[in-house]
Amino acid sequence: MTTSTPALDEKALEDLVGKVIGDLGGALTIPLGLLGDRLGLYRALAGAGPVTAGELAAAAGGLSERYVREWLRVMAAAGYVDFVSGDDAEEARYRMTPEQVAVFTDPDSPAFVVGGMQNMTAATRALDRLTEAFRTGEGIGWHEHHPDMFEGTERFFRPGYLAHLTTEWIPALEGIDEQLRAGARGADVGCGFGASTVILANAYPASQWLGVDYHAPSIESARDRAAGLDNVAFEVGAADGLSGEFAFIGFFDCLHDMPDPVTALRSARAALAPGGAVLLVEPMAWDSVVEGLNPLGKVLAAASTLICLPSGLSADPATGLGNQAGPARTCEIAREAGFTTARVATSTPLNLIYELR
Repeated sequence: MTTSTPALDEKALEDLVGKVIGDLGGALTIPLGLLGDRLGLYRALAGAGPVTAGELAAAAGGLSERYVREWLRVMAAAGYVDFVSGDDAEEARYRMTPEQVAVFTDPDSPAFVVGGMQNMTAATRALDRLTEAFRTGEGIGWHEHHPDMFEGTERFFRPGYLAHLTTEWIPALEGIDEQLRAGARGADVGCGFGASTVILANAYPASQWLGVDYHAPSIESARDRAAGLDNVAFEVGAADGLSGEFAFIGFFDCLHDMPDPVTALRSARAALAPGGAVLLVEPMAWDSVVEGLNPLGKVLAAASTLICLPSGLSADPATGLGNQAGPARTCEIAREAGFTTARVATSTPLNLIYELR
């Protein structure tokens, strides 16, 4: 008995190949974009008028003109810089628009994306480990990634925290902004390089702040970034190791990475002072698969597969939330930890902001 091969829909086939070609272009452009950040090419181009590759190479500190020429063609094709004029590659001129400057050179802009380039490029370095993890079900600890993962994460999330944390997210929690302005204790669990902790310490100088992370090199970097602030301290410690009472406890884009999120939240609940609240910042997620079938969902689910899920499976009890747990599952975790209030207080295009009490 023979089975017939279904006929191919040529248009659907062409469209699918086109999608893959587009993704291949993006996959190759991202590390080259990071290279432009590392070498100062974006910064040099942002401060100049239309320039040739040779002029940009000189402005960026004497780089190889030939490499810069090829890099510019990639960036122009991707829309990351603008081609201005010139058919000959050596004489072609390029510039950056104000929007491109914000996206690629301004670390305080909410549109700044270079940190995402950095940590996603770092994530792919673990592909051989991940291949084996798919076979065994074992995890890959956060600390096992390339150092670019830690710095890139700070650079990627910090602009959003600058834009929203003290102006929108904390005011969405009833009574917390007032407590912190008057003077209270606050904790930042899973603080990484301490970007969120430093923002909080600057915004609420009457309060005392503690940043905690199990990754010692990140804590060292956090202490460097907080130099000169006398109302903030950083400690190497587990997510479930808080002691004392806190009016505010924040988990910024980290709970879904933890192998035991329930115990981490249970510890936070035990450490909350009367009238206190937990602010849980998580990546945008949806409760159904179909809701996440969009460009942002594609990026977030890919990041979850490469980084978040392996981290969540790296130690017992290996909960493995991943960043696409969704509001229903996230609130269920919070209630399992003993919180009676678990709600989405506000959101941005990239994040869901939960209030736990």
